[in-house]
Amino acid sequence: MTGFDDSSQAMSLVAFSAVATVTLLLCVMTGPDSDDLDEFYTGYGSLSPMRNGLAIAGDYISAATVLGTGGVIALYGYDGVVLALSTALSLMLLMFLLAEPLRNAGRFTMGDALTRRTPGRAVRMTACVVTLAALLPLMLVQLAGTGQLLAFILGFSDDSLKTGCIIGLGALMISYAAIGGMKGTALIQILKIVMLLGSGAVVAVLILNRFDWNPGALFDTAAENSGVGSAFLGSGLEFAGGPHPRLDMITSQLAVVLGGACLPHVTMRMYTASSARQVRRSMSWAVSSVALFVLVITVVGFGATALIGREVIAGADPQGNTAYLLGSRAAFGEDVSTAETLLFTTVTTALFLTLLASVAGMILSCANSLAHDVFAARVHEMSERREMLLARLSALAVGVPAIILATLVQHHSLQPLVTLSFCLGASALAPALVYSLFWRRYTRTGLLCTLIGGSAVVLVLMPGTNLVSGSPAAAFPDADFNFFPFTTTGLVSVPAGFLLGWLGTVASGRRESEEQRKQYEAVEGWILAGAVRKGS
Repeated sequence: MTGFDDSSQAMSLVAFSAVATVTLLLCVMTGPDSDDLDEFYTGYGSLSPMRNGLAIAGDYISAATVLGTGGVIALYGYDGVVLALSTALSLMLLMFLLAEPLRNAGRFTMGDALTRRTPGRAVRMTACVVTLAALLPLMLVQLAGTGQLLAFILGFSDDSLKTGCIIGLGALMISYAAIGGMKGTALIQILKIVMLLGSGAVVAVLILNRFDWNPGALFDTAAENSGVGSAFLGSGLEFAGGPHPRLDMITSQLAVVLGGACLPHVTMRMYTASSARQVRRSMSWAVSSVALFVLVITVVGFGATALIGREVIAGADPQGNTAYLLGSRAAFGEDVSTAETLLFTTVTTALFLTLLASVAGMILSCANSLAHDVFAARVHEMSERREMLLARLSALAVGVPAIILATLVQHHSLQPLVTLSFCLGASALAPALVYSLFWRRYTRTGLLCTLIGGSAVVLVLMPGTNLVSGSPAAAFPDADFNFFPFTTTGLVSVPAGFLLGWLGTVASGRRESEEQRKQYEAVEGWILAGAVRKGS
């Protein structure tokens, strides 16, 4: 049982239905013409910097971030705050280092950016495979979380109903991507981020008001109700069970900072800006929105522990994924008025919309890469109408397997999947982008070694981490095949990704490196300064 009254459950159900209907209608109304490929992939760059920045923030702040980060803050205190700050730092890294070169080098997809200087079908296909590998785990987390969230809010526990929610909402998310394209999904992201930050800010204000606007009192009360005392406000609590807690924490933050900035569903928003100045202004809005989210999630997470206790939060969900909802509910106190019920309904609706928008953006990114980098790249004279049809069919081809897999993993711990996505972003995509955009001698062989080798190291090490086996909170708690006693693969896989790219380039020989240097110098002005915006 959730402890939520019948009126809250009924209002939430009505709100969910209304949101699903309205957002689908928005996608239909703003969807591109049947033969307008540029509008489908980029929305013609028609969004203002503010709206594009909100859409970037919406893509970046996924449901896994809201629920997972809120849970880590509520259960582990200081470590959770560091995680939240790492998400903001990751977007700042994208803003200051990669945003403009990505916008200048790319056109529609990650494959476009990587083949700007090293063209070839192998690079495009590898980029597509890594895009799918990095985003599919996150999609499974969001889809599986849909059934769990609705069950928690609406008070049902039947597994068949949870599975039905996953299938139905998964179909809705595929429709968003296939019908709305970039502009339609951007509008949903904007609506999501406005509702999420607006409702969250009100809840944070209510929590601070409960503690007489004294953050110190909030933190001290949370520490008292955590069951671990002052350790709640110190570092290392989350990783205390491992053999190297400090090192584990550092590598986990490294994976978040590098991986979050380079995931394809976030970087694809760079291509929607019409100029370098527009992308800078868009990123300013995005970073500001994420910074506000960090403040909100910190207050709500600590408030949940302070008001209801760490034991209750862990009892509702061992990973703390319901902490944001429980903290929001506890902020109202014992006697809940109609206005507070409406506000809580807004909070649950914002989370519901976050789930919908997050998966829609990821499906769109995967579908775009599959259609543009694999199918269209094989046919030199493919018409725009045919490529758009392929992109829409690709959304179906990506979404259906994701729905099926989500129904199979919904009863397991989903944290390994989140970590897998960030590790792939940090170990394969981040080195590939940094080298491709800034290293003159980087060769095609080096790029393929980075993408393939970095991904392979992650996939080999991930099954041996603490999140998969060897602990009660692991995906397979009854098994123990732990051979890499860390929560992420970043300690080895991130340096390996950069090293393999360097080794592949060196092994290519001086002649190929010199040829790549000349090719890079020919496009350097376009990539770094945006002198010319060329197609792929």
